[in-house]
Amino acid sequence: MHANAKLTAAGRLLLVQRIATGRPIAHVAREMGVARQTASRWWQRWLAEGESGLHDRSSRPRRSPRRTPHAVERRIERLRRRLKLGPVRIAYRLGLAPSTVYRVLRRLGLHRLAWLDRPTGRVIRRYERAHPGELVHVDIKKLGRIPAGGGWKVHGRGRAGRRQRVGYAYIHSAVDDHSRLAYSEVLGDERAATAVGFWGRAQAWFAERGIAVQAVLTDNGSAYRSTDFARLCAEAGVHHRFTRPYRPQTNGKVERFNRTLLEEWAYVRVYRSEQSRTQVFRRWLHQYNHHRRHTALGGLPPVSRVTNLMAQYS
Repeated sequence: MHANAKLTAAGRLLLVQRIATGRPIAHVAREMGVARQTASRWWQRWLAEGESGLHDRSSRPRRSPRRTPHAVERRIERLRRRLKLGPVRIAYRLGLAPSTVYRVLRRLGLHRLAWLDRPTGRVIRRYERAHPGELVHVDIKKLGRIPAGGGWKVHGRGRAGRRQRVGYAYIHSAVDDHSRLAYSEVLGDERAATAVGFWGRAQAWFAERGIAVQAVLTDNGSAYRSTDFARLCAEAGVHHRFTRPYRPQTNGKVERFNRTLLEEWAYVRVYRSEQSRTQVFRRWLHQYNHHRRHTALGGLPPVSRVTNLMAQYS
């Protein structure tokens, strides 16, 4: 139904109700601002189908003789799932137009490679927990530190002199499955004691925002298999779950967060020191939680899904 339609489903119902009282169709059509033929069509539909007939029907034709044959569609699907080929390469193999291949992939729900599980070619089923705290994803992202004065992005790869060995920073992150609200810290290592300390602070941070964590999902790293991590979860009544081996999609919410922080914080500008990048991180994290719009959340920031924090974004 277009934006300027004079008759919505409710308007059509009002029209047929007026006609049903015995008034002439032409008089009712004039009152409703539509043609007599239009009013008559909706009246006949209502007589034949009742109220359900007042809704718009699909404009899809009953027959599509020029549609791509099913056998060709199956070959396109096979190449997509097995070899992960794009529309252009599939079109080249099958002698089709890339636009035709893309249309078929859209119809099959395979037009985004990111939606496919790489080893199996199956479509990854997206899920979302019902309320904040039901499941929190935790992960660590390893990132090279920036030497004093800047690294190769400032001075170039071919600069004279020996490269400084500055080690790595480890970004520990916890992302709520339902709201995508994130707590994250830049720490010095990924040892068990560090991971346990981070998780304790993360739980307290979520609790301050009215989120009671019920379960946590981590990978199978040694830091998360420690007895201290298990004891901390048990004391808080948090169920600890592990991802399937070699299946990072299982922990997809925090994996997507890691990619976002690299694109929008770590690599978005040239930093001249590790300290300056870390200082920007806190501001970026606030922006992420309170102001960054998420497609998966209907264009709203994560804080919009936490009831007691709704007034903190605009």
